[in-house]
Amino acid sequence: MIQTTSAATGSPSLPSYLADARARVDEALNRYLPGGAENPAPGCPARLAEAMRYSVFAGGKRLRPILTLMAAEACRGDSDAALPAACALEIVHTYSLIHDDLPCMDDDDLRRGVPTCHRAFDEATAVLAGDGLLTLAFEIVARRTAPAEVALECVSILAEAAGPVGMVGGQAADLAAEGRSDATLEALEAIHRRKTGALLRASLRMGATIARARREVLDGLDAYGGAIGLAFQIVDDLLDVEGDEAKLGKRARKDSDRGKWTYPAVIGVDASRRRARRLADDAVDALAPLGERGGMLAALARNLLERDR
Repeated sequence: MIQTTSAATGSPSLPSYLADARARVDEALNRYLPGGAENPAPGCPARLAEAMRYSVFAGGKRLRPILTLMAAEACRGDSDAALPAACALEIVHTYSLIHDDLPCMDDDDLRRGVPTCHRAFDEATAVLAGDGLLTLAFEIVARRTAPAEVALECVSILAEAAGPVGMVGGQAADLAAEGRSDATLEALEAIHRRKTGALLRASLRMGATIARARREVLDGLDAYGGAIGLAFQIVDDLLDVEGDEAKLGKRARKDSDRGKWTYPAVIGVDASRRRARRLADDAVDALAPLGERGGMLAALARNLLERDR
């Protein structure tokens, strides 16, 4: 892990920051989900609430909500004010994983080392758990983000990123490409700018929007998010080829076995590594409008290249 401790400022190291941010996000998610302290949701069927909570708390890096908090802080905003939006992003991400794992999509039995939602419960409950999480995310943003015009902008950002021109469209294109032999780098990245990158970009934009960042900073964070989104996907693809299943918490080589387009398959392993490093460099360069306040985001971009799960 990259250390970012500053003797001059007393800033926390990146690992310390990530651990603290994950704890904050998990505590808030526990309150917001059905059955939590702030959402007893007596009308929600118990099995549905259990499936929603099972999937959200099955582990995970919490990358998207952490990016939201980092962006808000880098823009001199209040990260507490950005916490509901951060949780909404993680909830949308979890819904997408539940649906991606279904037999009609990627057909996975394990996620983060535990049975996927449809295996732990059943397919119908998994579909409904995903539906419930998606709609809950927008409720959280709408009700807990202030002022109203900022909440509206965040709802718009999240809807576009998660919808048919964003994450859902990327997943549709990914499924349509399975088994085809006409892959190009441009076509592959068009898929992943939507499937993986759109929600990462939204994470940064929502945090910066809540902090009332100026346009130059918003554009820089958008470019940063686009670059780390592709870099993140490249590392995912490399781990699918070379990763340790015990650390990954899921079956390795599943993408290549299904005939999916991946970076190693399209441009090779070594070129994939070089592409990831260039993208991380691009991400760091895009933070220039933030100056020193972009240091933690820069460290995170470098750190993503070193992950093993």
